[in-house]
Amino acid sequence: MKWCVIFFILVIIFSASNMFAQDALKKQFAFAKNLYASENYYDAITELKRLLFFDTYSQYTFEIYELMGKSYKMGGKFSDAILTFTDAELNAKTIQQIYQAKIEIIRANILRRTTDRALQLLDELANDKKFTSKANEINYWRGWALMFADKWDEAAKSFAKIDSCKQLQNLAEKVHKDKYSEVFSNLISHFIPGAGQIYTGNYFSGFLSLGWNVLWGYVTINSFAANRIFDGLVELNLLWLRFYNGNIQNAQNFAKEKNLIITNKALNYLQFDFYGQKP
Repeated sequence: MKWCVIFFILVIIFSASNMFAQDALKKQFAFAKNLYASENYYDAITELKRLLFFDTYSQYTFEIYELMGKSYKMGGKFSDAILTFTDAELNAKTIQQIYQAKIEIIRANILRRTTDRALQLLDELANDKKFTSKANEINYWRGWALMFADKWDEAAKSFAKIDSCKQLQNLAEKVHKDKYSEVFSNLISHFIPGAGQIYTGNYFSGFLSLGWNVLWGYVTINSFAANRIFDGLVELNLLWLRFYNGNIQNAQNFAKEKNLIITNKALNYLQFDFYGQKP
């Protein structure tokens, strides 16, 4: 009888201490979440690491790693975020938690500009039968990855598969339409010097390039026609070909600069004026 009483008391003490420990962990996790919400990401990570050490029964392991990964991401440490979200995935207890961790890894890869990896992971999710119900969300993040990869036409097609993404679809289509073709700019510059610059709206540079090429072409041809071979070779190599090759290079550079302005404007809109879900 005496031993039964002692055993009963020990059970009560153990249960009480376990409940106290659980309550302490709960409060500590809530404190870490408050630090994250108040944008104290470094302090949140420190608190979460401390909580991970004391969480001996792994009650909050997934949640700790997930919030720690988000803290790293908000602090701009995308590689650390990906590693931490991977730990969250390894400690997931449900299919939904696995999916959440995978999506967070994808979003961090988009921000890190490792978009090929993000697209690879999205393809793996799309081909996994466990996540067939997530098709819209997968297409949504694929669209974002393609925008960051500067593949606006493909991004528009991805957003077109989602009824509620008309705004992003229209944006991607507009950027694709507004961008200049660097290949076309280069090609027409080979046939008509200055045409590439004119195509990109740099009219002064285009007509100037055309004028210089006409001038030195005329001078070079006249030198050869007058049997001044040496003068003709000098004018051909040092003047005419210099302006001709420079016109091609300028056309490519102008197209790249204009395209960079167009894409940066779209990305700035997404960062500051778009109110939907972002990576």
